Amino acid sequence: MSDTGEFRLDERAWRRARDRAAPGYEAAAVVQAEVRTRLLERLQFVRLEPALCVDLGAATGHAALELRRRYPRSEVLAIDSSTGMLREARRRLGFRRRFGRAAAEPTRLPLRDASVDLLLSNLLLHACSDPDALFDEVRRVLRPGGLFSFTCLGPDTLRELRRAWAETGDGYVHVHRFIDMHDLGDGLVRAGLVEPVMDVERLTVTYANVADLARDLRALGETNCAAGRPPGLTGRGRASALLAGYEKQRVAGRLPASCEVVFGQAWGPVGPRRLKGLPGETLVPVRSIGRRSISK
Repeated sequence: MSDTGEFRLDERAWRRARDRAAPGYEAAAVVQAEVRTRLLERLQFVRLEPALCVDLGAATGHAALELRRRYPRSEVLAIDSSTGMLREARRRLGFRRRFGRAAAEPTRLPLRDASVDLLLSNLLLHACSDPDALFDEVRRVLRPGGLFSFTCLGPDTLRELRRAWAETGDGYVHVHRFIDMHDLGDGLVRAGLVEPVMDVERLTVTYANVADLARDLRALGETNCAAGRPPGLTGRGRASALLAGYEKQRVAGRLPASCEVVFGQAWGPVGPRRLKGLPGETLVPVRSIGRRSISK
């Protein structure tokens, strides 16, 4: 994975953006809700009786609540680095028996070694500057045979916006670059997680104009937090060039915003951990699923 500013995030800035976005997050989280539904649907193909489920990057807590409904005998913990999001989870969902919240960074989880049976994470990993550190932490907390199931955004996400910014020629990073599915699969293996399975689905959200897209991104807390972002506000000239570049990509009267969604899962190893870097016998089947679209 590249270590340029395109890939490195200012994680404090990202966390502050999510704190600010928390009160209005639900109204804008169309893609997040759709992807969460698809991620949860995949659990029906896995036989699990978890004692402890963790929703990592829980936002306002809907996946955690669904885990509690699906596994009524389980303890469920919602973890997010954004205290604003967790306050919204409390306000919207309240405290219930076997449902808790914790504010923590994804690479420093307040959990004992080998204590988690199911760790679910929806659209968090792309905002982590060091996926290997996150995978190591997942490996630490998963019980032998425990399941890690996640989604994150792939490299084609917001490609139209990235293309429009590139035409302005200012040299700054305006859209964070996302990690390729194959690199994520390699990272799972390096961490000692076993039987990784990766695949991709594609969604397209359409907008009437760029201002609506920008408004949604702010409402989600997904503003530009790349380390190589411009230091100040965008001038009128650059903004006009951005709008002109995006307008070239209008389709059927709407502006598309592509989302490449990577789905992944892996298991906690039952036997001793392999040394990092050694080739294993893990098979990573990859299938590409056709484009689907959500209109807005």
